[in-house]
Amino acid sequence: MHGQQPILYSFRRCPYAMRARMAISTSGQTCALREVVLRKKPPEMIAASPKGTVPVLVLPDARVIEESLEIMHWALNRNDPEGWLVPLIHDRDEIYELIFENDGPFKNDLDCYKYPSRYDISDPLRHRARGVAFLRKLNVRLLKQSYLSGDNFTFADAAISPFIRQFANNDRGWFDALDLPGLQRWLQSILESDRFLGVMEKYPVWKSGMSEPAFPPI
Repeated sequence: MHGQQPILYSFRRCPYAMRARMAISTSGQTCALREVVLRKKPPEMIAASPKGTVPVLVLPDARVIEESLEIMHWALNRNDPEGWLVPLIHDRDEIYELIFENDGPFKNDLDCYKYPSRYDISDPLRHRARGVAFLRKLNVRLLKQSYLSGDNFTFADAAISPFIRQFANNDRGWFDALDLPGLQRWLQSILESDRFLGVMEKYPVWKSGMSEPAFPPI
C-alpha cells in the first residue's frame, strides 16, 4: 500500500471526478492518483468499487468511498481552509436541493443533449432547452452574488460547475450567446482560476504495476 496515502481513481474530464479533485486539492489532502480510461477500467478499481464509475477513493484502512459528494465531504471534514462547508450549516437543504437538481434532471438532460445517439434521442434540442431552465435558475442567484452561496467559492460551486462546463462546451458559441450574464461570468471565473486549472492537469493513464503520481502534486 502507499503508507497512509489514499488512492484516488479518477478520469480527468468526468465532472464527478472534477468536483472530488477540487475538494481534495483545496483541503490539502494528498492521494495517489490512478487516472483511468473508462472503456478499459483497471481490475483493481472494479475490485474496490464494482459499480465501475469514477471517482473512487480507497482509504489506507481499505474503506472505499465511491460517491463524489461523499469524497468531497471526507476531504473537507479533514481540513476546510476556505470554508467550503460553512454555507451548509444554515442552508444545507437549499444547497442540496440545487445539487440534486443538477445531479438528477439536469444531468439527464445534459447527457441526452450531448450524447443523443447513445441514448437514442431524436430531439436533443428539447433536452438542451430543459437544461437551460436550470441555467436560468442559477443565473438568478448569480446576478445577486458572485457565487452560488454568496461572495466566495464554496461547496455548491465546486459540486455544480463541472456539469455546467460540460453543458456549455457542447456548443460554446450558442452558450456564449445566451442572455445569462451572471452564470457566464461565474463559469468563466471558475474555468480561469488556478483552483480549476490545477485539477485539470493531464496525467498518464495508470496500469497495474505503475507508480502513481501524487495528487495534488507535492
